[in-house]
This record gives sequence, C-alpha cells and structure tokens, in this order.
Amino acid sequence: VRVSGTLATPNVREIRTRMLAELGALSFPFGVDWEITGQSAELIESFRTLVLAGLASIFLVYVVMVIQFERFIQPLIVLSSIPFTMIGVILTLLVFGSTLSIVSFLGIIALAGIVVNNAIVMIDYTNLLRRRYEVPLHEAVIQGAASRLRPILMTTLTTILGLTPMALGIGEGAEFIAPIGQATAGGLVTSTAVTLFVVP
Repeated sequence: VRVSGTLATPNVREIRTRMLAELGALSFPFGVDWEITGQSAELIESFRTLVLAGLASIFLVYVVMVIQFERFIQPLIVLSSIPFTMIGVILTLLVFGSTLSIVSFLGIIALAGIVVNNAIVMIDYTNLLRRRYEVPLHEAVIQGAASRLRPILMTTLTTILGLTPMALGIGEGAEFIAPIGQATAGGLVTSTAVTLFVVP
C-alpha cells in the first residue's frame, strides 16, 4: 500500500521527523513493515551525496594548499576558518526564514573554496616576510595581519555585496536560489572575523 499526499509546507525534513515519530509509536502486526519514500527519501540521499562532495572539496583545497605552502600544518590553520562559517550560515538562514536545504547546502560547499582565500593571503604574506626579510615570527604575524586587513575586507565586502541581490531573492524565480546567496554571504561574514583574529 502506498500512501501519498501533498505537503502544506515546504519543510520536508520537519514533516519527515513527525512522521517517523508517529510511525515509530504504532505497533504493526508480524510481517508488516514500512518505509518513507518519495521526495523525503530523495532529499536524504541528496544530502548524503552533498556531504561527500563537501568533504571531497575540503580535501582537494587542502591538497592544493600543501603544494603551495610546501607544509602540512599551515593548510590546517587555513582550514580552521571553515567550521566557523556555519555560525554565519545558520544565523543568516534564520534571519531570512530559510531552511538548511539542498540549495543552501550548495552555498556551503562553495564556501569551502571561498573562505580560505583570505587566510591564504595572510599566511602567504607572513611567510614572505619571514623568508625574504627574515622577520621574526611574532612580528611577521602582526605585520602580515595589519597589511592584509584592507585587501581581506575589500574582497569580502565586494563578494557579499555581489551576493546581496541573490540573497534577497530579487527577480522572477530568484526565491528558489536565494538560500545559496544567504548561506554564502552569512558564512563569509563569520569566516572573515575568524580569519582576522584566529588565524594570526
């Protein structure tokens, strides 16, 4: 027996959670089993695929940075800014009333490549000061952070402003892709703060 219905709200995950709770409380006779299929099952499968894609993108970013820096530890410092993006992502989605969907998850995957740029610029300049001018580590970190402050803020601000029309859902059909802009812009704000303070 297949039971289907049309959702009154677009929040598939919330409805799935409620259905699982209700079905789990029921006692079925021996030999009777059930499973949730359709859009809900496809959504869960898509999330699994996107999580794997996100992990793969982070690994590839790490490999590229290891080749660039010729070190294993500094790329990990750069990657430390990625988890903090989730603070901005979640807060921005809450402000706009959006949910963590497949569309917003695409923005999170894009963030894995975008947010590391600021930290790369800062660390690369610090390495340059130490290698070329033999500046001590502590002083090189301070100089690197101070001199790269303006470029980092300019890059972040231009990216956020460029994403603003998408995040606001301006235009016909734009509300569908709005969560990508919201997630990316929100994640950039918090990751930039982390880059400016935690990375040094």
